[in-house]
Amino acid sequence: MNRLAASASAYLREHADNPVDWYPWGEEAFAQALRLDRPLLVSIGYAACHWCHVMARETFADPGIAARQNALVVSVKVDREERPDVDAVYMDAVQQMTGRGGWPMTVFCLPDGRPFHAGTYYPPRDRGGMAGFPRVLEAVAAAWSERRADLRAAAEQLTSALAPAPLPARPGPAAPAAARGVPERAAARLLEGVDPLHGGFGDQPKFPNAPALLFLLGRAAAEPDAGATSSAPRTAAGAVRQALGAMAHGGIHDQVGGGFHRYAVDRAWRIPHFEKMLVDQAQLASLYARAHRVFGGDEERRVALDTIDHGLAELAVPDGGFAASTDADSEGQEGRYFVWTQEQLDRALGREDGSLASRVFGVEAAGTFEGGTTVLHLPRPLAEVAAGLGGSEPELRAAVDRWRARLREVRARRVAPRRDDTRLTGWNALAAIALLDTGLILDRPDHLRMGLETLECLLDRARPGGRLRHLWHPKAPPVDATLADVGALGLGLAAAHQATLDPRWLDDLAWVAEAVLPRYRDRAGVGWFDVPEDHDARLPVRPRSLEDGAVSSGTALATLFAQRAGVLLGRPGLMDAAGAVLDALAATAMRVPLAFGGLLQAHDQAAAGPVTVTLAGGLAGDGAALLAVVRERYRPQVLCLTVPAAVPAGAAVGASAAAAPAEVAPALGVASALVCRGTVCGLPVTGPEALRVQLGAR
Repeated sequence: MNRLAASASAYLREHADNPVDWYPWGEEAFAQALRLDRPLLVSIGYAACHWCHVMARETFADPGIAARQNALVVSVKVDREERPDVDAVYMDAVQQMTGRGGWPMTVFCLPDGRPFHAGTYYPPRDRGGMAGFPRVLEAVAAAWSERRADLRAAAEQLTSALAPAPLPARPGPAAPAAARGVPERAAARLLEGVDPLHGGFGDQPKFPNAPALLFLLGRAAAEPDAGATSSAPRTAAGAVRQALGAMAHGGIHDQVGGGFHRYAVDRAWRIPHFEKMLVDQAQLASLYARAHRVFGGDEERRVALDTIDHGLAELAVPDGGFAASTDADSEGQEGRYFVWTQEQLDRALGREDGSLASRVFGVEAAGTFEGGTTVLHLPRPLAEVAAGLGGSEPELRAAVDRWRARLREVRARRVAPRRDDTRLTGWNALAAIALLDTGLILDRPDHLRMGLETLECLLDRARPGGRLRHLWHPKAPPVDATLADVGALGLGLAAAHQATLDPRWLDDLAWVAEAVLPRYRDRAGVGWFDVPEDHDARLPVRPRSLEDGAVSSGTALATLFAQRAGVLLGRPGLMDAAGAVLDALAATAMRVPLAFGGLLQAHDQAAAGPVTVTLAGGLAGDGAALLAVVRERYRPQVLCLTVPAAVPAGAAVGASAAAAPAEVAPALGVASALVCRGTVCGLPVTGPEALRVQLGAR
């Protein structure tokens, strides 16, 4: 029976023609497992996952294997992007049972959903020391028949281990984390793990780790000699610039089509895993744009714009928002759409330019990838190549831009990877933030407009009936937003307010802070869970993510949002809630900083602020000059508030001024700024230089 064909999920539809009797996640599957007295097989993947496609072709499409699967278990297919809550619980189970994780995920459960055995990819036959899927099926069936009590005991024990431990509350009057040097100590530990040769962290595979790099960028922005130290990898500035340069030059950066692939399989960033995710385009565009604000480099500017104008643009959906991903495969082969040979370059560019392009892009006769093909990358700086050719870098750069445009035209005639048009609330919010970043920092009004439009679309589509959803699609199940969605949307709304200083964005921000976020609260302790209180009861536990993955954890995003919302709305309770999470996880974040980059950003901002700049007298003329001073440096801990010039002291002036101190009143009527650090404020100033002095280095 085909239950997946009408699904909104591209991943589920991929399995609609399997001979496996798949069920989507839901009550029908659980009831059938109970009625037939069989284990549940929960198989989880996503549309852009290469090994998910491999297992689909090799294993789930095999009629003989499917017949045994249908006879022994009730099979449930889950899209990770559609149900991140389900994915989070069972990924934790896989990691606890095997010591590693990944997709496709294969989990065997009791009929009530409690897991007792798990793994990832299984081949159709025993291979390379790996058990084939049929053998695993038969072993599970035998245990179910002969040792069911053991399986139940294992499931009970594992489920107990999966339940998140409460976060410890601050013990009485102990010093808060911000006073214990957490950012400094975590940064020092993080820099110890930098790859001094190729940049980034660790050996291989290499992930961008955008949250950790954003944390280090904030540290670099506070270094008075950031530019001078930007070539030293063991400094915050040097580590960020080295990683960004290495990624920009590597094969992880799509040198033709723009944007970034998911990760590199090698230490030098040359060979990527070819899927492209919206969350990576968003985070890396923001990272490169903000790095340009800190370092002033042309390369950071070019890569940020390239990532938005091409990498993000290819994910734009005509009726609003951005798709989740594009596939790693096309025509059944990984990377086929993206790789080149010398002959293909010659045909596209002509023999002379093709030969020169091969030197620039590192094309080798034997290839660097499968089938003698090469993933284009920049093995040497363009200035060095130009010097070797006796020319200038600007001339060579102009030629490279022409080649890229031509290669895009040629590549567009290839069979493109499939796109997963699922629109995810949190990832779209991060895309909006990236657009606002590039719009403001790189002077792209079109990006600024697109960022605001993305948030408008998100608010319109993702909260039917006033309840925030994880994704929007006419056929999609009504899945509640995750904590990461809530935090990302809140940060997007705060970014929209800071970009426009229009108080209307604070109304939506207040809705997220006061109507949505409380539903995720841990009422017995500190912080929040990943799902609301009235979550899907079929989940064995209520998950809580603490460590970063492709994006900052839900806990980190919610903490960053609570910090900002507390300042912008004048709600000290939100700042207290954020501080409690920082205190609870301070020791862990210092011990394994690479897994807590998002939370460390919140630590850094807590240690430096909050800092507010209240602008009075309007935002034109002298007011615009004051605002420009606030924005001329990267100051993530500084937030702007506004007070209209004509409003007398003590009058109601709207949400954006709710947190503004009364001391701004003497300057009303002229363009002025009041800088406050916590509850301590300076005197109002009316000139850009005086404002610079008050803002200081940070």
